[in-house]
Amino acid sequence: MQLAIVIMAAGKGTRLKSRRPKVLHQIGGRALAEHVIAAAAQVVEPKDIYVVIGHEAEAVRAALRHTGVRFVVQAEQRGTGHAIQTAKPEVEGYENLIVLSGDAPMIRTETILRLRDFHLEQQAAMTVLTTRPADPTGYGRVVRKAAGKPEVIAIVEQKALKPEQLSAPEINSGIYAFRAEPLFKHIGELSTDNAHGEYYLTDMAALLVKAKERVVALETADVHEVLGANTIAEMMELDAEMRMRKAQALMAEGVTIFRPETSVIDSTVTVGADTIVEPFVQLLGRTKIGSGCRIRSYSVIEDSTIGDDVLVRNGSVIGSSLIAKNALIGPYSHLRPESEIGEGAHVGNFVETKKSRLGAGAKANHLSYIGDAEVGAGTNIGAGTITCNYDGKGKHRTTIGANVFVGSDSTLVAPLAIADGSYIAAGSTITEDVPADALALGRARQTTKPDWAKKMRSRK
Repeated sequence: MQLAIVIMAAGKGTRLKSRRPKVLHQIGGRALAEHVIAAAAQVVEPKDIYVVIGHEAEAVRAALRHTGVRFVVQAEQRGTGHAIQTAKPEVEGYENLIVLSGDAPMIRTETILRLRDFHLEQQAAMTVLTTRPADPTGYGRVVRKAAGKPEVIAIVEQKALKPEQLSAPEINSGIYAFRAEPLFKHIGELSTDNAHGEYYLTDMAALLVKAKERVVALETADVHEVLGANTIAEMMELDAEMRMRKAQALMAEGVTIFRPETSVIDSTVTVGADTIVEPFVQLLGRTKIGSGCRIRSYSVIEDSTIGDDVLVRNGSVIGSSLIAKNALIGPYSHLRPESEIGEGAHVGNFVETKKSRLGAGAKANHLSYIGDAEVGAGTNIGAGTITCNYDGKGKHRTTIGANVFVGSDSTLVAPLAIADGSYIAAGSTITEDVPADALALGRARQTTKPDWAKKMRSRK
């Protein structure tokens, strides 16, 4: 069976009052359309997914290009029916189509497969995915031939409902399956005789019934799964629902999440069993956390990989970094991109790293900046130490060997190499390479003047 999936993503989303295209607004750490594409890509290959774009088409194309889908440009947005008419040259060679909404991000792969299978079993020309929200106001209603039967007579928009239909609970989700041949045979019969002067894909139900084709409905019990968002507030409701589902899924796999309603965990995050996540933690992007870790409150971790049994203390910020097992981070550490922290290493209070690697067991426990540096195993970086990696024009590297002791308040001016086993005296400014096992000092000799302070006070 040849199956294509068409995702509607051409709309502007006027009620959002935003300059961004609606389908690029994010929930759960991904653009709305990305969630839909991810679900669809488990059903068909990305090359068989066609995203209809229109408003800010190039921005949407650029944001979604990495998914490998194909794009159809609906230059003039004249409704959902017109979108499929625009896509016809690309998809009419397929036997069946599934049409998804780019702004309904909660759709699950399982539901798409269920829709596909039901559509084929029923040998339908059109299958409508429906649901029953608590308040159906504003949605088109599905009119079945008889209660409990799959056959559909028509889909009636809210404005066209008769008084006796206003309380009808079953709504059209805007998600469909079609057999391509009858769809494209009759899609030219769509009319713009409606309040918005647009071609509605929903009208295909009545057209196909009139043509003696079989139109059926499949109901899903999960309302959130098929409903989109028309306002920022509605979008944040979906975001909260998605994140809570993610937290529940992680807890089902053995992760402890205290006060999950306070956490921000993206849909793409993975966490190992026996890890503990405290309140007010953010786990973002492609973050992967091993087992047996503890992530303490107010930490933010994005696009990073953390090994087993790592402790991340309160208020740490970690981005695009790699942390090996048994490491200790924080509190209030800042690991900027391309930081690599070795097994059992410590990065402590108010320490910042950037594009640097700390070897196994290395320690930088207090008030230091380590940028563009390599720090060997077992090395201790004293409080207040900084690597001076920028000369005003370019960045330079500092290489520190294994088992080096860098005294507090040292300034290491790159490019610089400090060999294994050496000592840097506290308060030194080091500008030249230091050989192995040497002591380097770079400070003025202390001068002490007896009674100087006493005489100064007496003069005042």
